[in-house]
Amino acid sequence: MAAVVALGLGVPALVSGGTPASGSAPAAAAVPATDSPEAGFARDMAIHHQQAIDMSFIVRDRTQDQAVRGLAFDIINTQANQRGMLMGFLDQWGLTQNTGAKPMAWMGHSYEAHDGSLMPGMATNTELEKLRSLSGREAEVYYLQLMIKHHRAGGEMAQAYVDAAKNDAEKRLAQGMVDAQHAEIALMTDMLTERGAQPAS
Repeated sequence: MAAVVALGLGVPALVSGGTPASGSAPAAAAVPATDSPEAGFARDMAIHHQQAIDMSFIVRDRTQDQAVRGLAFDIINTQANQRGMLMGFLDQWGLTQNTGAKPMAWMGHSYEAHDGSLMPGMATNTELEKLRSLSGREAEVYYLQLMIKHHRAGGEMAQAYVDAAKNDAEKRLAQGMVDAQHAEIALMTDMLTERGAQPAS
């Protein structure tokens, strides 16, 4: 499935450069500032990914449809892997996982958090409760609609980082997110069509 593409980045993406030439010392990598796009993207996308993981666990238990359960499984595994890499970057740089800065401030974005939705595309607490209350086809459709919105906004955030990136490893990870989430949006749109539904506006 398309979501698995990003897994190929793996842990090696955290390691920059290669073996230094004989007799030469490895170059010291610049450590991003805590308010840099590098740190901001790592923190914000980790939060964004966590909700996608949470929603996928919810729908996994609300339907027996193998296609939706398979998609949810891929999202859980792929985004948990990516989230760990993002946290790894912050740890590598000696930066905290939390900050007082507003979400997406690093990309000049202003979003009014409400009802648990901290960033664009994130479901509200009310929407999550509704998802938990549904089952079968209704749960499948609502999950796919929520996840398409989630992926669209997540892809936009990842692209914003790709455009501003100064860290090659993190840029590769972000580009993998852009590619995989665009592919998954197309897949989920087809899945909605099969269920007689369409993405929410």
